[in-house]
Parts: sequence; structure tokens; C-alpha cells
Amino acid sequence: MAQNNKNQKEDFSPYVKKFWKFFLYTFGGIILFFLFASWGLFGAMPSFDELENPNSNVATEIISSDGETIGKFYLENRTPIKYADLPDHLVKALIATEDERFYEHSGIDSRGTLRAVLSLGGSGGASTLTQQLAKLLFHGEGSKFLPFRIVQKAKEWIIATKLERQYTKQEIIAMYLNKADFVNTAVGIRSAAKVYFGKEPKDLTVDEAAMFVGMLKNPSLFNPIRRLEKVRERRNVVLRQMEKNDFLTKEKKEYYQSQPIVLKFTPESHIEGKATYFREYLREFMKKWVKENPKKDGGGEYDIYRDGLKIYTTIDSRMQEYAEEAVDEHLANLQEEFFIQQKKNENAPFINITSDETRKIIERSMKNSERWRIMSEKGISE
Repeated sequence: MAQNNKNQKEDFSPYVKKFWKFFLYTFGGIILFFLFASWGLFGAMPSFDELENPNSNVATEIISSDGETIGKFYLENRTPIKYADLPDHLVKALIATEDERFYEHSGIDSRGTLRAVLSLGGSGGASTLTQQLAKLLFHGEGSKFLPFRIVQKAKEWIIATKLERQYTKQEIIAMYLNKADFVNTAVGIRSAAKVYFGKEPKDLTVDEAAMFVGMLKNPSLFNPIRRLEKVRERRNVVLRQMEKNDFLTKEKKEYYQSQPIVLKFTPESHIEGKATYFREYLREFMKKWVKENPKKDGGGEYDIYRDGLKIYTTIDSRMQEYAEEAVDEHLANLQEEFFIQQKKNENAPFINITSDETRKIIERSMKNSERWRIMSEKGISE
């Protein structure tokens, strides 16, 4: 009997050795892979300074004498906001939907990591909020090619752990919401609240906050201007997550789910809003000003589209609004008078010339056009 047990152990011995070799080589390979990634062998990793001061394009604000923002210069319409100015229900909606164990992990969720690895070839990922921030800050869209995606995931995990050491949980949440794109010229939660609801983030209701958190999954798909019903369904998913995580009672969840989405959509652009002519003059003035007033730290010229400057003006936003309303009303009257005058002129918009002269001007313009030249080269007759 003893001899049989000895023979069985000897039979299993090679398999045990192979298993341990496989385990050690695999574990060692994973360690080396992450070391190589952290050393930048698979592509540059952000430096300490870049982690300390991540690049974000911040809009320059033009501020009236009564403290209102009357316009912006920007590449991305982003105005940063501090964590203290975020409503509590917005933060809870974000945590409940995007990272339920956010306060328990240090950048990598051990339970979510397995799902992330298994979904490398698909669309899922179960990334933590910190990993999503790392992606937003340092490498953008994920690759669909599996080897590249594996490398990107590894870099996300490494950067996420560094961000967790560098910033508090509250700072990470604020950075994430400031970086997120909500489409329709709204980048960051403050711009989004202004563009879609005409209010500051602190004034968002629970259902409005849930809408924005729902958009984070895919802003283009969950675009309130194009797919309002789909956005409403996604918002209700967020509200269910808030109930699941004990942030809302069942009654409150059902109440907010029953609310319609009432947008006050006001897209912001360089050519819309108050004092547009003044802002264009100011833009040219600032282009000269930044050349004459470089950064004091020796960092070169200010960029009015990226550096988040605040330009204080003497314009009163209320008086400007009254003035523009008066001009619009007066122009409407002038336009009507213009049409009346034009009816009396047979050769409008020309004046003091004959019909024959008018016809010759039009024909000459036609023959000088690019389209006429192309058609002539093709042999098309008049």
C-alpha cells in the first residue's frame, strides 16, 4: 500500500513542477510587463510634473462690470469648478453609476480588474473613475487592437495608482467632471450645466445631475438634443443605481424618474451671446496684449484660447442687453422701410442705372465666375 502511494506521488511530481514553473513564469512575466510599461518602454508615461499639472484647455472668460460672464475665447469650452461647488447628489450619482467602490480602492478595483481583462477585446472595461481620468488626461480613445489595448490598460492602471497618491478622492472627482466632454460645445460639468440648463452645477436638481452622469458613458449617443428619449432612459438607469446604493429612497427614485427632461439649451460660441462686436475687438486687442505681457515665470506668451484668463471689462451686461434689444427693434423697422424703398426701384439692388446696364453687370459677373470658367473648359455652350 505504501509502495502504491509512493508511485502515485512520483507520477504527479512532474505535473506539480510544471504547474509551479508556469505560475512563476507567468507571475514574473506580468511583473516585468508592468515594470516595462512604467519605465515607458511601451510608450511615454507622464512625468511627475505632468501628473502634478495635467494639461487642460481652459476657456478665457470675458467678465462684465456687474460680474457676469458675457463671452469666452476657447478651443474647448471648459471652465473648471472646485469639488466644494459640486452638489452632493451629483457626486453620489457619479459614484453609484461609474465606480461603486471608489472610496475603497487605490485606483484599481480588484473585483473590477478581472472584468476589465476579460473585456479587452470588447467594448466593456469596468474601469474605475481614476482609470477613466487617466485615460482622459493622457491617452484618449482606447485601441481596438488587442495587444495595444492590453498595453493601454496597463498604463491606465499605473497612472491611476500614481494619481491616487498625488490627489485626494475629492480632487479626482473634480478633475474628472472638469475634463468630461458633454458635446454641443460643453466641456466640463460647469459648461454643461450652463449650456443645457442655464444654471450653475450647484443648482442642478437630482434628475438633472443624473442626466449628466448618464451622458458620461457615451456623450454622442446620449445627446439630449438628438436623442432625448434615450437620454431619459439612461438617466433613469442612473437613478436606479442611486437607489441600489442607498443614495435615494424608492419613492424619491420613482419621483425623479417621472420627471420630464426640460432643457434650456443655450449653446455658447464665439459669435453668439452679448457684445459680439466688442468681443471681436477685444480678441484682437488681447492678441497684441499677450505679446507685450509674457508670463512672469518665463513660460512664453499667454494663450487666450487655452490658459483660462479672466478679462474684466467696463461693460455692464444689463445695459448691454437693453442696448442690443433697442438695436434689434430699430433694425426691424429699418428693414421694413428698406423693402418698401426697394419695391420702387426696378433695378434693385442697383440705383441710378438702366435695366440694360444692370443686365450687363450681371452677365459680366457670371462670365468671371469659377463655375463659368469650368463649364467653358468642358465645352458647354452658353
